[in-house]
Amino acid sequence: NRLHATDVTSSSFRLMWPKLLSQETGYYSLEYAPAAEPAKKRTQQVSGAHTSLVLSHLAPETTYEVALIPESNVHYFPPQTTRVTTLAEEISPVQVLISESGPRSFHVSWAPVLASVASYQVLYGPLPGNSVKVLEVDGRHNSTVVEHLAPNTTYLVTVTAVYKSGKEKSLSAKACTQEGE
Repeated sequence: NRLHATDVTSSSFRLMWPKLLSQETGYYSLEYAPAAEPAKKRTQQVSGAHTSLVLSHLAPETTYEVALIPESNVHYFPPQTTRVTTLAEEISPVQVLISESGPRSFHVSWAPVLASVASYQVLYGPLPGNSVKVLEVDGRHNSTVVEHLAPNTTYLVTVTAVYKSGKEKSLSAKACTQEGE
């Protein structure tokens, strides 16, 4: 029943606190700053009727020190403090490289490899066409070989990063197989 954070993302979180004041009895001063840079402190005034607030435009992967100071004209309430660390930013694969292209296979690799990725899905299918196959690749790996392809065919290859948070980000590239024997 203290000041705490929920709905934490890479750039925001929601603060919740017990009802100490009312509209009539005062307001809250909310102070927050990156723990490593206390000089960057920001202050916000919040009506006494509120028990939650979303802080946004925050830096990713940063620990914030947050203090909630009830400014009551009736009672003294001690400030409540908490520390909240924003999540890593979820960025999509920024490069998909096709290499070692043969008549029936090619090699797909991608970057960057991020700790926040649970797995990658590599979707591929001939162009034009709508038959798509999927390869699941463990999040620790950044390449795979796509096999059993048709020679002299253009394929659309999409690499999707599936983040541990459930979000997905994708990037596509085209690949051509070599002419067969």
